[in-house]
Amino acid sequence: MTVWHKIRRLTVIPLILAFLVGVFSGTFFLTSLIYGKIGYHPSALLATIINSLLGFIITFLILFMWGYFFRPRRLTEQMGVFGPIIEAIERIAKGDFTVRLDDTMAKITPVNELVKSFNNMAVELKQMEAMRQGFISNVSHEIQSPLTSIRGFALALQDENLPPEERHHYLNIIATESTRLSRITDNLLRLASLESEQVKFEPRSYRLDKQIRSLVLACEPQWTAKDLDLDVALDEVAINADEDLLSQVWINLIHNSIKFTPQGGRLRLELRRLEDKIEFQVCDTGIGIAEEDLPHIFERFYKADKARERSKSGSGLGLSIVQKIVDLHHGSIAVESKLGQGTTFIVRLPAD
Repeated sequence: MTVWHKIRRLTVIPLILAFLVGVFSGTFFLTSLIYGKIGYHPSALLATIINSLLGFIITFLILFMWGYFFRPRRLTEQMGVFGPIIEAIERIAKGDFTVRLDDTMAKITPVNELVKSFNNMAVELKQMEAMRQGFISNVSHEIQSPLTSIRGFALALQDENLPPEERHHYLNIIATESTRLSRITDNLLRLASLESEQVKFEPRSYRLDKQIRSLVLACEPQWTAKDLDLDVALDEVAINADEDLLSQVWINLIHNSIKFTPQGGRLRLELRRLEDKIEFQVCDTGIGIAEEDLPHIFERFYKADKARERSKSGSGLGLSIVQKIVDLHHGSIAVESKLGQGTTFIVRLPAD
């Protein structure tokens, strides 16, 4: 109990006692006058009982009249407006996020602000529910696709007359789809851990240029197979960050650029240190991204060209993971692209 509550209690109790003393004193004075007028002189015990009963009756009548005639109208209005609010909250608790309250239902400013805040909350909850349903739908679709392929080719392998080359081809497809399914589940788990902030964040100082160079060399079979012209310009840059998490960022961006750059294309990787930031750019001459798709590419499972992405075994989770890791390092990621002219991803991280 706070000091203010104690002071208020100590103030109220004497007022109540003074009120009761005043009522009962007035009652005693009134009954004495009545007794004198009618010439009646009851015993002391009977007079005390009569005075007490009459005092309680008068006290009750005074309190009742005060509550009936002097209760503030504002209090009545406030209590009346809470009915629809409580009903709306109960509907939201049952999953109905379409409920709205009339902004003009309350004339009292605090209640009116409460109504507006409630409506804003209902809108945001409806958007979150739509995102949740969309996410579940996309996850189900992405998992169902490889499972359907695995089941279909597994049934085809039961044919004893199947030629060896077809059998080998079907087994390769099953292995590829199994790898794809494993990648989807791994990415889902990684994204869930990043969003729940349960992932271990272990920053340390290391050379960022060396990390990126080693990852580029690890991707050599991919970019040499497509005869890509690689231009790598990496300044000597030290950073204090989680090396394992950032490696996922660079791998995703480099692999995407290689994947969507046609045979004989060009890839440029540039790392430089600005005044208070570290900037890394991945620029390719690939197929590019349409302008209407750019605002959505970091959304989970979003695919600018669904048919093309599926043929390349993409899950639509890589860039979502990239953004989460960059956010975790208090950085930013941007994209510039034109359809058919290539794409540039720009990652900026705070410098020490």
